[in-house]
Amino acid sequence: MKLWVSTLLMAWSGVLSCVQAEFFTSIGHMTDLIYAEKELVQSLKEYILVEEAKLSKIKSWANKMEALTSKSAADAEGYLAHPVNAYKLVKRLNTDWPALEDLVLQDSAAGFIANLSVQRQFFPTDEDEIGAAKALMRLQDTYRLDPDTISRGELPGTKYQAMLSVDDCFGMGRSAYNEGDYYHTVMWMEQVLKQLDAGEEATTTKSQVLDYLSYAVFQLGDLHRALELTRRLVSLDPSHERAGGNLRYFEQLLEEERENTEAELATPEGIYERPVDYLPERDVYESLCRGEGVKLTPRRQKRLFCRYHHGNRAPQLLIAPFKEEDEWDSPHIVRYYDVMSDEEIERIKEIAKPKLARATVRDPKTGVLTVASYRVSKSSWLEEDDDPVVARVNRRMQHITGLTVKTAELLQVANYGVGGQYEPHFDFSRNDERDAFKHLGTGNRVATFLNYMSDVEAGGATVFPDLGAAIWPKKGTAVFWYNLLRSGEGDYRTRHAACPVLVGCKWVSNKWFHERGQEFLRPCGSTEVD
Repeated sequence: MKLWVSTLLMAWSGVLSCVQAEFFTSIGHMTDLIYAEKELVQSLKEYILVEEAKLSKIKSWANKMEALTSKSAADAEGYLAHPVNAYKLVKRLNTDWPALEDLVLQDSAAGFIANLSVQRQFFPTDEDEIGAAKALMRLQDTYRLDPDTISRGELPGTKYQAMLSVDDCFGMGRSAYNEGDYYHTVMWMEQVLKQLDAGEEATTTKSQVLDYLSYAVFQLGDLHRALELTRRLVSLDPSHERAGGNLRYFEQLLEEERENTEAELATPEGIYERPVDYLPERDVYESLCRGEGVKLTPRRQKRLFCRYHHGNRAPQLLIAPFKEEDEWDSPHIVRYYDVMSDEEIERIKEIAKPKLARATVRDPKTGVLTVASYRVSKSSWLEEDDDPVVARVNRRMQHITGLTVKTAELLQVANYGVGGQYEPHFDFSRNDERDAFKHLGTGNRVATFLNYMSDVEAGGATVFPDLGAAIWPKKGTAVFWYNLLRSGEGDYRTRHAACPVLVGCKWVSNKWFHERGQEFLRPCGSTEVD
């Protein structure tokens, strides 16, 4: 039992710092759960072996006693006439059977249960499960995937087969329902019914599904379908505590609707519109994430070139210039190749991973940093003293851009979680948040240097909705753009987003250069739009 304790504690040693750490926001942290679960399975198998050995002893004793009692009961007096048999009977009942009782009462599971109970405090929480469910729904919406496609695990670029069972799909629908998201509730509950009708075994019943589904379609304004589904529920379970009341209520509402001759709110087919949300450019943003609507016209393409870049003849780059490729002409967005080696990337990930924490955004009203549903990732900030590789990468970015890193922010490393994203945002502070970087004393964010530290099998593009531009991650490359015009005014065309990661594990690092110290490196323009 002590072996199980030490094994489990070792398995979780890399996870202890992640207590209530929102595992779903970082694939990097979720990998620890894989190894921990593997150790839990091993300790469970060890417990099973002990139980099987115990049952084997009990079974052997039972077989032995069955043979003995069959013989002794056939001629009890004759059997006991032998004094040895008489002695052994007394001994068995006084000593051996109590010993068997002790064996049966021996709780082999106590150690395993104790270990499991201790470790549960480090398990993902309800918040993680809800966050992971929302992530699948986000991917469903962004990449226009129906629940059946997701349930079958038919996603592009996947190496492993992964399917959702009836109970898994029911969990998705219930998560949406509990969040008041009736649009996704309907889609996933319908998927549950589809898989149940196909004969898949499950603990979830049709009655449970119809209970959620009927109320969800009612909330979406489809009274006729809510009534039809409730009637199905009553026919399956006449004693259902809510169904009868709901049925009478829906019938009353339908009668009132007929009297008022009001139009139905839903289409006859039961197809419902996705609710409008807070993001005005939602459709454009998601189209770009799918690779649709990119405005890279042939005319614009003719203005994009590749070249060797020596950083304004920086001595360090004269011998070994970087390959530079135009991604967009105005504003000018460029990509650099072979910026970081695989070894540097792995080292930066290694030192960043223990420091990863849920990425935050600045509340525009209060100015306080807080987590937000539109930014799903974990990040950490690395100083040059953390490792020589950090200083080396910082110097390299300085040489490439021709800007000084003395007033830049620390190197930020980010790892995206399940469906990880960062919806459209600006890197620079606007007029209504002038004090966003006041504490730094280095002015606004003049430029962004973004390193891609992993390939992404599907999704995860960096998109610019106002431009119609989409840039896809490529390990070892980096993209660079200016957030401010030469006049110091913000370039609002640089509003950008990190699309949800559909398949893969996305790692990036970035450096935000600030205005101070760049006065002679990037001189001001003479007009407001320079």
